[in-house]
Amino acid sequence: MNRVYNFSAGPSMLPEPVLKKAADQMMSYEGCGMSVMEMSHRSKIFESIIYGAEDLIRELMNIPDDYYVFFLQGGASTQFSMVPLNLMNKNNKADFVITGQWSKKAFAEASRYGSTRKVASSEDTVFTYIPKLDKSMFDPEADYVHITHNNTIYGTRYTVLPDTGNVPLVADISSDVLSQEIDVSKFGLLYAGAQKNIAPAGVTVVIVKKELVGNAMDFTPVMLNYETHIKDRSMYNTPPAYCIYIMKLVLEWLKELGGVKAMQARNEEKAAILYDFLDSSDMFRGTVVKEDRSMMNVPFVCPTDELNAKFIAEATENGFVNIKGHRTVGGMRASIYNAMPREGVVKLVEFMKEFEAKNK
Repeated sequence: MNRVYNFSAGPSMLPEPVLKKAADQMMSYEGCGMSVMEMSHRSKIFESIIYGAEDLIRELMNIPDDYYVFFLQGGASTQFSMVPLNLMNKNNKADFVITGQWSKKAFAEASRYGSTRKVASSEDTVFTYIPKLDKSMFDPEADYVHITHNNTIYGTRYTVLPDTGNVPLVADISSDVLSQEIDVSKFGLLYAGAQKNIAPAGVTVVIVKKELVGNAMDFTPVMLNYETHIKDRSMYNTPPAYCIYIMKLVLEWLKELGGVKAMQARNEEKAAILYDFLDSSDMFRGTVVKEDRSMMNVPFVCPTDELNAKFIAEATENGFVNIKGHRTVGGMRASIYNAMPREGVVKLVEFMKEFEAKNK
């Protein structure tokens, strides 16, 4: 079987050991005689899967006891509504830092429910940097401050969290969850669509400080109220059972590798291999300022659109797939999430060197 190196921004590649284990258990999960796809979400067997996944996330992310962890559907985009409906409930105000398409969408959706303010934006350079932030820039009466921790499309990330004082910090961590150590206690709420680092598309992880839950807006639909899902431990309705099962396998794989600290070291090494080449190349260049470079998503370009197109075509022919950049950036983008092996990045750089030599 020939496996390609999949540099997709999401849905993205999963660890091979996870895929193999899932294949082995497809017809009968741990000898129970049925697939996880078939079993009742109310069964004791599935309870061991979903509660086991929650325990593993708590352990791997060192989540304090005063936080809820639960699993939802609707992707991170549904959180653009759920966050304001549940949190914008004191002064009906929220601050946003705009660093890409997803933070723009989160801002637009929250604006439907209250007063929103753009504290800073990097749109002036097509989001090639993270704005410099100071505590004085934030409204102390805001109900929360929202950031997108890693920007999938543009390849930037926060290396220093903003100081928001007593205002809860909310972060979309969809594209870098479990890729590096973070201090959960510095956030009021974290959310992540799973399809980049922890599971197939279909499940969303939410981590929220307990004191922030319980005062949703009066017109909040039942399914968009965090309390609904917390009370029933993610099973108010049928959850995305198979996605949660794969997530548990991924979390077990990550734990066996040494946890988030070990994974961060691996990711730093992979990113350095690619960025070091980009910095030395006469043909390829990265599009992001060095201090704000993502470890997960690496956009880069050639001098002309013709060379970009030629590189993408030849890369695909050689087994480096889904490497075309987002239309708003152009060029290429290599998403090197947790499951991407070091070997994949090394081979990509080798191919880039060969391409450069042939197309001088």
